[in-house]
Amino acid sequence: MQIFHKLEDIPASFGPALVSVGNFDGVHRAHAHVLKEIVARARSSQATAVAVTFEPHPTRILRPEAGLKLLTPTPEKLHLLEATGIDAVLLLPFGRDLSLMTPRQFAERILKKKLHAREVHEGFNFRFGHKAAGDMNLLAELGREMGFEVKVYPEMTLRGETVSSSHIRKLLNSGRVSRARHLLSRPFCILGTPGRGRGYGSKYTVPTINLARYEELVPQDGVYITWTRVGSERFNSVTNVGNRPTFGAELFAIETHLLNFHPIELTPETEVEICFLQRLRDEIKFPTVDTLREQIARDVKKARRYFHLLEKTSSTVKAH
Repeated sequence: MQIFHKLEDIPASFGPALVSVGNFDGVHRAHAHVLKEIVARARSSQATAVAVTFEPHPTRILRPEAGLKLLTPTPEKLHLLEATGIDAVLLLPFGRDLSLMTPRQFAERILKKKLHAREVHEGFNFRFGHKAAGDMNLLAELGREMGFEVKVYPEMTLRGETVSSSHIRKLLNSGRVSRARHLLSRPFCILGTPGRGRGYGSKYTVPTINLARYEELVPQDGVYITWTRVGSERFNSVTNVGNRPTFGAELFAIETHLLNFHPIELTPETEVEICFLQRLRDEIKFPTVDTLREQIARDVKKARRYFHLLEKTSSTVKAH
């Protein structure tokens, strides 16, 4: 997959292209549906499948007070975009110049002149240009004038829930990681490196890995059944997201307990990825460390049963 970081990186001979423009935060089911469609159509028509996205997310520039936290930071987003099979990503720097571009200027300069777009595929509520002045009707009108077709996709719903980045954020903010998983078509994961803990896990309860400070979206405080990848090895795990109130701690932390633990060599650069499968309970303050230890034992027992059933189900599916 080619990655262009600015318009000037695109060769003059580029295209013709089938294009989708969006933030693609999360690269969820609806995003994947559109991108796989343009990939299939591009393959059958000797065209190039292109996703146009932005860095940083426009909301962070236009409404910084919103404090937007991303489902997928840019490196992970690019990895997920590549998995859809698209040929290229145009990662446009979002700043003043781009934010002031009118819908006509965006269509003419980027879609027509740079990408030589043959088709543009967007969701029904797509907006573009300065102050989001352009909608799908205007895009279709500009397409007729500039020589590209526009395909509009209706809202996607799954079991009555809208498949959208904003709705997935709401689910995660309320701890509903199982529902978010359905809309994403994969578990919600965060990627970081080991952080320095206070030693509570090994001293008082069980060995844990602390994640270094993570700035993007995490699920609501609580205890979760998770998968944790440490380097190249994946472990079943139980993860606590929150402030560890039993110890009177005040700093937010993400701690994961590896169920099938064995000694691992950790460096400050080791990749640690935590994927959230199911919420177990709220994070609460226990009266003593002993009662916390007892609760952790119950959490681990539930998690082991979850993974046993998961493995059993997986084996049954493979057998058929």
